[in-house]
Amino acid sequence: MLLAELVDTSAAVAATRARLEKTHRLALCLRRMDGEEREIGARYLAGELGHKLGAGHAIVQDVLAGAAPGAAAWLTLGEVDRRLAAIAALRGEGSTRARRDQLGELFRLATPVEQEFLAGLATGGVRQGALDGIVVDAIAKAAELPADAVRRAYMLAGDLGQVAAAALAGGAAEIGRFGLTVFRPVLPMLAQTADSIDEALAELAGPAALEHKLDGFRLQLHKDGGDVRAYSRGLNDVTAEVPGLIAQIAALPARRLVLDGEAIAYGPDGRPLPFQDTMSGRGAMSLALFDALLVDDQTLLSEPTRTRVAALTALAPKLVVPHMIAGDREEARAFYAAALASGHEGVMAKALDAPYDAGTRGAAWLKIKKVHRLDLVVLAAEWGSGRRKGWLSNLWLGARDAGAGFVMLGKTFKGMTDATLAWQTAALLARETQRDGHVVHVRPELVVEIAFNDVQRSPRYPGGLALRLARLVRYRDDKTVAESDTIDAVRAIAIAGGVVPA
Repeated sequence: MLLAELVDTSAAVAATRARLEKTHRLALCLRRMDGEEREIGARYLAGELGHKLGAGHAIVQDVLAGAAPGAAAWLTLGEVDRRLAAIAALRGEGSTRARRDQLGELFRLATPVEQEFLAGLATGGVRQGALDGIVVDAIAKAAELPADAVRRAYMLAGDLGQVAAAALAGGAAEIGRFGLTVFRPVLPMLAQTADSIDEALAELAGPAALEHKLDGFRLQLHKDGGDVRAYSRGLNDVTAEVPGLIAQIAALPARRLVLDGEAIAYGPDGRPLPFQDTMSGRGAMSLALFDALLVDDQTLLSEPTRTRVAALTALAPKLVVPHMIAGDREEARAFYAAALASGHEGVMAKALDAPYDAGTRGAAWLKIKKVHRLDLVVLAAEWGSGRRKGWLSNLWLGARDAGAGFVMLGKTFKGMTDATLAWQTAALLARETQRDGHVVHVRPELVVEIAFNDVQRSPRYPGGLALRLARLVRYRDDKTVAESDTIDAVRAIAIAGGVVPA
């Protein structure tokens, strides 16, 4: 299949909001692919590159700017993937220059629309509204298989390309071979958000398992005899990065294990360090386990939460994250307060009877975290891509500073409905002062309420601070810029969180 055909499908999918129509178009595209193309094509349709190029957004855009496009579409999926794999394999002295050269060569072979699509793939910027779930449904439709069967295979395989190739080549028998296998990581189960403990217990409708919500990095740990490996949330092998934690799993009495947990760093005072410090390897690293998927020959994926937690506690009582079963709201509120007092970001609430739905962000797991809110000023916005093409999307956020006007704290494109995107595009263009590539700078006149989880250190911005997981709540047309929050309010949050010294 030509890359141009897949790009046309992506554009058509981006142009429709109807899920069934998206699924139909994706399925037709998958059916037209040859056997060796299905694995590549399924990933591309979901916006996944399948290779780590070692080139960030700035490099890709710079190379793209200097690459005159080709006149005719002739690149096949196989040819594109071969070239990308070669770029990803570059190592050693001179690899940076070779990476830029080979990426530029690929761009020069592509037509303008193909260039745009490839750049989006390389930077994670393909947003045509075809998330993993829709592509999974399209694979099922193309292979004439039940969607639940394909979805389960994807959860266990963790790779859309492999599942597409198996489903379209061998049908039910082939995808039925995907199971929980040691050293083949599965997609982690994810949580939805609740605004309060009371809301979480009401949604779960009864007693719930509560545990501390740690601000570390997710680890899936696999053991077979003396061999132990660790995988990140993105299913990458990170064994070499956590040798101390590997030793702890190796010492557990079970012969075969697949466990889910979190790695987090603590300071000398025993309080958790900011997320940045955990990720940079500072502090004493600790392991907190919260789920067991496999213990020896017992697969626990389909077992209820209470059974999995009991198995985990019996196996590794000293490594299990602090937890309890809350029967009433007062108990739950006290547990939440204790978690915050100990420096953690909140709690998880889990339905006692729920299975481990790998790869699913379901209502059986709810996270309740302390959320900060500030009223900030929009300084600029970036043109969107994919489904948001033609709208100003990514907002540049600033806090008021009496001495320097405004201090930028980061960007966000989260929390915006189509109506919001349309309104803010018109409102921002009416306040445009200048353009810098895809960035539209505006007069600082609009105030937005922003919710965020934490403040973190950032050398990128003049104030040395940035908001973490920021999302738009609403535009504050009832507030003037003079009433927006100051950089001092941001610093106060950073000091309270131990991010910067008082």
